[in-house]
Amino acid sequence: MFPLGAVLLPGEPLSLQIFEPRYVALVEDCLDGSREPEFGVVLIERGHEVGGGEVRTDIGVVARIIDVVELSGSRFRLRCVGTDRIRVDEWLPDAPYPRADTRIWPDEIGADDADLVDDLRKRADRLHTLTAQLARRSGIHRPPPSASLENLADDPTVRSYELAARLPIGPTDRQAALAAPDPRARLASLVTAVDDAIAMMEFRLQ
Repeated sequence: MFPLGAVLLPGEPLSLQIFEPRYVALVEDCLDGSREPEFGVVLIERGHEVGGGEVRTDIGVVARIIDVVELSGSRFRLRCVGTDRIRVDEWLPDAPYPRADTRIWPDEIGADDADLVDDLRKRADRLHTLTAQLARRSGIHRPPPSASLENLADDPTVRSYELAARLPIGPTDRQAALAAPDPRARLASLVTAVDDAIAMMEFRLQ
């Protein structure tokens, strides 16, 4: 297991620089040919990535290693991609790196979510408009680009993760989306997250 200060979503790329001894050992074990080259990623709720002792979430994602570069000084550069969502059943002793008993946690079947996809597009446009206004007021003439919410997958689960990955939301909201039981519930959590961001922008523009 690899606790991080960020949330990995299924289908997302992940790049890592590995230098801490416990995670060097993890990578070496992943690449020894006796197993799939993958590990679990969970969000650190409290604490730090370096040194251990952090508080970890129990819902994460499998990260599959797709490219590795071995560097000098027992370091690695990894390119990974998120695959299956997992739930931690039990955390095991860190020996020598974080370990856990986990199981794949697929989405439940949810109700149709087409209305929420449309709502999210409208809310994302509103949020971008407010962000651009705040940027101009702050003297920034080139505001951040709007989130592209077009060309989404047909599969409801994949589509919901694509939306979570593209929206300008923080790790707490991304984790809430990851933990949602089904695609419609995931989109509902994203609507709430974007509404909160809109309210914050409107407050700052008053």
